[in-house]
Amino acid sequence: MQDIEQIDLERIPQHIAIIMDGNGRWAKQRGQERSFGHQMGAETVHIIAEEAARLGVKYLTLYTFSTENWNRPAEEVASLMSLLFDSIEEETFMKNNISFRVIGDVEKLPANVRQRLANCTEHTASNTGMCLVLALSYSSRWEITEAVKRIASQVKDGRIDINDIDSNMVAANLATSFMPDPDLLIRTGGELRLSNYLLWQCAYSELYFCDTYWPDFRAEELRKAISNYQKRERRFGKTSEQITI
Repeated sequence: MQDIEQIDLERIPQHIAIIMDGNGRWAKQRGQERSFGHQMGAETVHIIAEEAARLGVKYLTLYTFSTENWNRPAEEVASLMSLLFDSIEEETFMKNNISFRVIGDVEKLPANVRQRLANCTEHTASNTGMCLVLALSYSSRWEITEAVKRIASQVKDGRIDINDIDSNMVAANLATSFMPDPDLLIRTGGELRLSNYLLWQCAYSELYFCDTYWPDFRAEELRKAISNYQKRERRFGKTSEQITI
C-alpha cells in the first residue's frame, strides 16, 4: 500500500496509454503456448481497467493489436481474434461505469469481432466514467497517413486552403481526436521503444518502461507508474503547452 499513499488523487494522469508487451515471453518461460500468455494478458486488462477507473483516470488506451501483428502466423492471429471476441464483457463496463471505444483499421477485423465491438461501443456510450480505448489493427504510420489523405482531399476539393493546415488540423483528423493526448505512456516487458504507437500524440508524454511482463502487471505496478509520473511532474513543473524548444 506504500505506492497508493504516495499518489496524489488530485493529480492523476487524465489519459494513460499502455503498450501491453511480454505475453508470449511470459508463456514461454512457463513452457506454454503463446496463446496462454494472451489469455492471461486479457485477464490483466480487466484488472488494470478497473483500477484505473477507480483511481480516476479519464482515458485508458491499450495497444491491443498492431497492423504489424497481421504478419504473425495465421493460427496465432485467429486465436487472438477469438480471444478478443470472448473478452469483451459488457457487464464489466457497466459495473464500473466505463465507456468503450476502438481506434484502428477495424475493417480488417473479422465481421463477428467488428459487430461485437460496435455493440459494446453503443451499449456503453452513456457511461460517464473512464473511457477504455482499444487500439486494434492500429499503427501511428497508418493513422497519420489516413489523416494526410483526408486533409489532402479537403485541399483538392477547395474546402480548405493549404495555408490553413496546422498541428491542430492534423490532430483533429487523427483517430484519437475525441480525447486528449496521453499524459503517461507505460510499456511493459522490458523493451524501450514506442513500436509505432501514438507517435504524434506522445510527443510530450511522460514515458515509463518496466521489465514486468503484461500478464504479471497488477494494480501495484500501475500505481508505481503513476507515482513516478507525479514525482517527475512535480520536479519539472511543465506541461506540453509550457515547453518551448
